[in-house]
Amino acid sequence: MIRVLSHVGPAERLRLPADLVERVEVVPVPLKGPVPDGLTGDVLISFDGFGSNLPELLDRGVRWVHFIGTGIDGFPLDRLGPDCVLTNSRGQSAVPIAEWVLACMLAFEKRLPEAWIDAPPAPSAEPVRLGTLEGRRLALLGLGGIGSAVVERARPFGMEIRALRRRPGPAPVDGVEMMSSVEELVDGAEHLVIVAPLTEETRGLVDRRLFAAMTPGVHLVNVARGGIVVTDDLRGALDDGTVALASLDVTDPEPLPAGHWMFDHPGVRVSSHVSWNWPHATRVRAEILETNLRHFLDGEPLERAIEPDVGY
Repeated sequence: MIRVLSHVGPAERLRLPADLVERVEVVPVPLKGPVPDGLTGDVLISFDGFGSNLPELLDRGVRWVHFIGTGIDGFPLDRLGPDCVLTNSRGQSAVPIAEWVLACMLAFEKRLPEAWIDAPPAPSAEPVRLGTLEGRRLALLGLGGIGSAVVERARPFGMEIRALRRRPGPAPVDGVEMMSSVEELVDGAEHLVIVAPLTEETRGLVDRRLFAAMTPGVHLVNVARGGIVVTDDLRGALDDGTVALASLDVTDPEPLPAGHWMFDHPGVRVSSHVSWNWPHATRVRAEILETNLRHFLDGEPLERAIEPDVGY
């Protein structure tokens, strides 16, 4: 039997099947405050925001840390021991986030919600000029599980898809032209979608310099992390027309404080980090944890392991 230290709660909250409950001891631990003297564990399960006592728990014999979310920015990777593995639930929300991205791009092209009317139009009114995804150039900053899911859904619309990722090599999905630089990626793009993890390499990557390389009128969609975009530089790009619309599910800072300029800017649509949400989120997270628990118990390699040296 192994001991699982859980920031999430008891075994019922983890949705472990009966046979696994018999093989593991789940010990709930608080997110804050000191760790009880003498408490040790083999596995630690945590979630968004982690816990303030995370560094102390890492020193309690833990050999595997599982994060039930996706982004691990903020995790003290330097505190991981050489024999401790960190995993997350990446891929769990690729489908709903990709659908969100397509919804944002379609809303931009079809002028929604501004195309709706609440009174008969004037006889002399000009028809609303709508765009299309057909033939539009989509630039994907990142091509992991979410980026690949976006490609699978954008391709049937006839979009021209380009992508850039950290690792060189062919695209993991068909219909994508791989770029060698971020400047090359954004050149001529009508939709720029950010799906890359937040690392030291990507933090502040979308800045004044990169906006200057974009074709005016671009639609920016960020469903990754707000820190990849320099907020003040985005405001300048919106005001000068480089960015026609920014559809932001993430921001920097997050959450935005009351009165922040993004709430009132006509070129910004902000949502509260909800693109990941879907009816199957809890079930999929539980299945990912269950699979890796079985691997751990059987001495097998864990899936979705993080590479500490690259940060994802």
